[in-house]
Amino acid sequence: MRDFPDPIKRLIEELGRLPGVGPKTAERYAFALLKRRGEDRERLADAILDIGGSLSTCSVCGNYTEENPCPICSDSRRDRTFVCVVATEQDLLAIERTGEFSGLYHVLGGVLSPADGITPNELNVRELLARVSRETPTELVMAFDHTIEGESTMMYLTRLLRPSGIRVTRLARGLPTGSEVGYADEVTLSDALRGRREVIREHESSTA
Repeated sequence: MRDFPDPIKRLIEELGRLPGVGPKTAERYAFALLKRRGEDRERLADAILDIGGSLSTCSVCGNYTEENPCPICSDSRRDRTFVCVVATEQDLLAIERTGEFSGLYHVLGGVLSPADGITPNELNVRELLARVSRETPTELVMAFDHTIEGESTMMYLTRLLRPSGIRVTRLARGLPTGSEVGYADEVTLSDALRGRREVIREHESSTA
């Protein structure tokens, strides 16, 4: 990036910090922004700044919100005995769009990945255990990606929750192995929710 003026280099560097954005993509985005009108760039800048000023995380579920508790947690029509545990806010939104789930959510903030330094201390695990003790839901649905990290996180939480006696289920295998919840289509997620299975029973049958 020696040939670019400093403002362009800075923009490319910052864009390159975004997940999934490599050097070439960051460069393409930077020049696309340069070709936009000044007012368009100002709107984008205002939207980025507004995220930090108006958003917080819900004290109940951990989702991003402008009000606390968030609209889902404060909705009296939701089934409060039924909690869906998701890794990210995007996963929550994907499941909510199906219209199949009428319960509440808990955003874990990621999945366990020791190689990346993500341990239970970096996730909302303590908050989940405290919430289960406080609210005593009858079922938790583990809605994680069907990856090694997702499976490991699900089994870790299931072991922690076993003493509580709560029913722990998982999304059905309508969600293909290796797929990501946040990118699944609504029909696939709906089928997965309807066909959920209890985690302990499934794990015991697979190891028998």
